[in-house]
Amino acid sequence: MAEPAARVIVHIDMDAFFVEVERLHDPALRGKPVVVGGDPDGRGVVAASSYEARKFGVHSAMPLRTAKRLCPQAVFVQHHRGRYSEASEEVFDILEVFAPVVQPVSIDEAYLDLTGTERLYGAPDAAVTELRAHIRRKTGLPSSAGIGGSKLVTKIASGLAKPDGQRRVRVGDERAFLAPLAISIIPGVGKVGERRLREGGVRTIGDLDRLGRPRLEAWLGESGVWLWECSQGIDEREVQPGGDPKSIGRETTFWEDTGDAEFLESTLHHLAERAASRLRRHGMRARTVNVKFRTSDFRTSTRARTLKAPSWRDADLIPAALELFRQLFHDERGGRAKVRLLGAYFSGLSREAAQMDLLEGERERREENLIRSVDAIRDRFGDGAIVVGKVIRYLEEE
Repeated sequence: MAEPAARVIVHIDMDAFFVEVERLHDPALRGKPVVVGGDPDGRGVVAASSYEARKFGVHSAMPLRTAKRLCPQAVFVQHHRGRYSEASEEVFDILEVFAPVVQPVSIDEAYLDLTGTERLYGAPDAAVTELRAHIRRKTGLPSSAGIGGSKLVTKIASGLAKPDGQRRVRVGDERAFLAPLAISIIPGVGKVGERRLREGGVRTIGDLDRLGRPRLEAWLGESGVWLWECSQGIDEREVQPGGDPKSIGRETTFWEDTGDAEFLESTLHHLAERAASRLRRHGMRARTVNVKFRTSDFRTSTRARTLKAPSWRDADLIPAALELFRQLFHDERGGRAKVRLLGAYFSGLSREAAQMDLLEGERERREENLIRSVDAIRDRFGDGAIVVGKVIRYLEEE
C-alpha cells in the first residue's frame, strides 16, 4: 500500500491589508507611513499601519494619539469597512478556485490544504508563487505565505516572510527552523506566558526542545506538553473549510456620487454577475435577491425579492436585481438621487436542487455547463474576458 502523501499546508496572509486597500484608492499614499483609524487627535485606536509606520513603533490597537506622537509624519486615514470587505471577497474568490480546502481565519488570512495537488499545480513553492502573483494581478494587493506540514509552522513562516514574500519549511526541518526563534512568536503565547517562561530561563523555542517534554509537563502541566509539541513543529490540526455563507454579494462605492441611471444599471448588472459567479462557485442557489442603495446624504435603502424557486442562473438573478434597483431609484426623489454606494446580494442560500421535469433538467444541465465555462474563463483571464454589452461602459470606467 502506498504511503499517504505528506501534508502540504499553506498560510496566506495579506500584507498590511487595510493600508494596501487604501493605497489602491489613493496611490499618493504609496511609500508613506500610513495609519488607518481616523483622526489622530481623537480617542480612537489604530486599525492598521503600514510597514513604514511600524518602523516607528506604531501597531494595531494603539491609541491614535500615541501613534501620532511616535510618527508625526504619518498620514492618518479613515477606516472604510466596505472597501476591505469587498477586497477580501475578491481574494477569497481566488483562493477558493485554487485550493481544494480553504479555511478563512480572518478578513485577510487563510489556511489552504494543497496535499496531493502536485500533479495539478507542480511543486508547492512554484504553485504558491503563482497564486500570490495571481492575487496581485487581479486585486493589486500584496501577500505573504508560509508552506509546510502544519498550521503552526506555516503561520510562523508566513510572518517571517513578510512583506511580499514566502517561506517553505520542509517536513523534517521543523525543529531546526523553529529552534532559534523567540518563544513570543508561537501563536497563543501571550505576554504573561512569555514572562513566566523567561523567568524559567526559556527565551527561544530551542530552549523548550532542550528542556524536553517530561520537565515541561512537570513544570507547566498540559501547557508544557503543548509547548514541547510546538518546539517539534507538531500540530495535527486539519484545515477545516469555512461554513456555508449566509449571503453572497458584491457592492461598490463610487469615486463620485452619480445619478446616471444607465451607468448605475450597468454597474449593478456587473456586480450581480460577479456575485452569481461566486454563488455557483460555492455550489449554492439563492431564493432571495437583495439590492443595497446609498445616496449622497448617506441614507441607505434596501429592497428584496423572493424568487419562485432557488436559482443559480444569471437569467433569474440579474433581472430581479435590476428591477429592484429601478424601484429604489424611482422612489428616491423621483429618480433624481445621486448614488454613492450600490450593491447586489443573494440570500436564502441552499444546496437543494430545484424540482424539474426531465426535459427541463436536461436544458438546465446544458445551461449550467455553459455558464460554468464562462465562469472558468473569467476566473483565469479576469472579469473583463467575457462581458455583455451593458457592462462594457462600467468596465471601461472602473
